[in-house]
Amino acid sequence: MSILSGKKILLGVTAGIAAYKSAILVRLLVKKGAEVKVIMTPSAKEFVTPLTLSTLSKNEVLSSFTDEENENAQWNNHVELGLWADLFIIAPATANTLSKMATGNSDNLLVTTYLSAKCPVYFAPAMDLDMYQHPSTEKTFDKLKSFGNIIIPATHGELASGLIGQGRMAEPEDIVSFIENDIVKNLPLRGKKVMITAGPTYEALDPVRFIGNHSSGKMGYALANIAASMGAEVTLISGPSHQTVRYETISLVKVTSAKEMYDAVHKTFPNADIAILSAAVADYRPKTVAKQKIKKKEDAFNLHLEKTEDILASLGRIKKHQFLVGFALETENELDNAKTKLQKKNLDLIVLNSLNDKGVGFGADTNKVTLLAPNNKVTPFSVKEKEEVARDILQYILDNIDA
Repeated sequence: MSILSGKKILLGVTAGIAAYKSAILVRLLVKKGAEVKVIMTPSAKEFVTPLTLSTLSKNEVLSSFTDEENENAQWNNHVELGLWADLFIIAPATANTLSKMATGNSDNLLVTTYLSAKCPVYFAPAMDLDMYQHPSTEKTFDKLKSFGNIIIPATHGELASGLIGQGRMAEPEDIVSFIENDIVKNLPLRGKKVMITAGPTYEALDPVRFIGNHSSGKMGYALANIAASMGAEVTLISGPSHQTVRYETISLVKVTSAKEMYDAVHKTFPNADIAILSAAVADYRPKTVAKQKIKKKEDAFNLHLEKTEDILASLGRIKKHQFLVGFALETENELDNAKTKLQKKNLDLIVLNSLNDKGVGFGADTNKVTLLAPNNKVTPFSVKEKEEVARDILQYILDNIDA
């Protein structure tokens, strides 16, 4: 999944020959998972039809303050459009429109929406060589950049006039890549390596049966997806689970047993900046594993178990720079048990879950957690969707990792 997935994007199309590329740009943005709305200048409709862009975006294309063909027309609210958008892209951006943006000459819906926008604004200039190099155009670029707008530089090549030089609008694929990279470099977890464990472990009895638990992995996968959306390089070590990752940047390592998880965690941990162990790892495993299926012969069956490796405690003993987070699922003496685990295992944070709260627990889409830190700070949260819980946990880590 792209970092653009779920983003609300306004695309402004102006009257330049490169307007034909806007159809490709809309399609690429939609394929990335973005919701796209298009605003055109009136003259832009001479280069590409609103029907084409509305079909590709699956949204009505706007070009005026009202629909002049409808006698009961409603006002197209530029303020609402500006507030709706997470990103505003003007591509192609002609010298005429850029000049209006720089001076506040709001004589069309596109520029008035630009003046109302609260989101990041990207513009991809498209004009002939002499226009691109003219001092007035350079001053326009400088002024727009001083507003915080971001230029997607024009490329070098053959122009509509036949001249060769800079002025070609960047290709749609390059525009998308530019914006993705620009967003990622400003994300709060950019440059951080985050290791997360998720799901249950299965401890084999024989080739057919195993000892396991009811963990679905939803919390761990939510943490991985949100961490990736915040720019982290994520390694997710997962026991058996039907959950899926949404971002291509997540490295998924699948394991089955506690021993396999132990080995995978210790391989990844030395290079991690943050380690969040949310997996429900088995505390015990069968001392011996039958090579053949165990037959039902006796009325009673005795099973000899041995302790598994305590992964969290083992990391607490060797951690150096890492911010180490554990989870505690408790049913009684919850705070006391969580505090003991926090201190005993040398953690930087422990996330307390309770099975006594309604709407939480294994397989649920919601969770209720309390965060406990070594300084005895206790931060409780209400019941929330697990991705919102993940965001709360990661924000807490960000606020305290360098404290």
